[in-house]
Amino acid sequence: MIYSVDVEITAPVKATEVTDRVADAITNLFPEATVSTNPGELVAEAHSMDHFSQCLHKQQILDTARGEFFSTLEGDTFSFGLKKQAAFKGVVNFSVGKPGELGDLAVRVRVHEPAVEQFIDHIAPPTKDGKPITPEESR
Repeated sequence: MIYSVDVEITAPVKATEVTDRVADAITNLFPEATVSTNPGELVAEAHSMDHFSQCLHKQQILDTARGEFFSTLEGDTFSFGLKKQAAFKGVVNFSVGKPGELGDLAVRVRVHEPAVEQFIDHIAPPTKDGKPITPEESR
């Protein structure tokens, strides 16, 4: 199946931060992202979440990711926050509650094809006993 998604990532850049390191935090999780610099922030655009999905599988946090995605689902869009410092190290750490001192990466995903629920199942499949299950197994 072909997926059509727009992923927008924004990140504040504080005066004490090195802009390139914040850009690295974005591209470590979304390597195909195109990053632009605006005063005080970076804005990135991507059209794939394949590497991000691989990180979720590797870290075995699929259920956590699904919870984050579905809790913010509105129409064809979901969003979530990520800790900048963890992202700089290539690690997914969802931001919950108050943003970190340096701010978080804000990620907004709009799904055009297929249905948003199918896309979420693709990047963070349902699990049983912590292992991803196929759609056939969930029936």
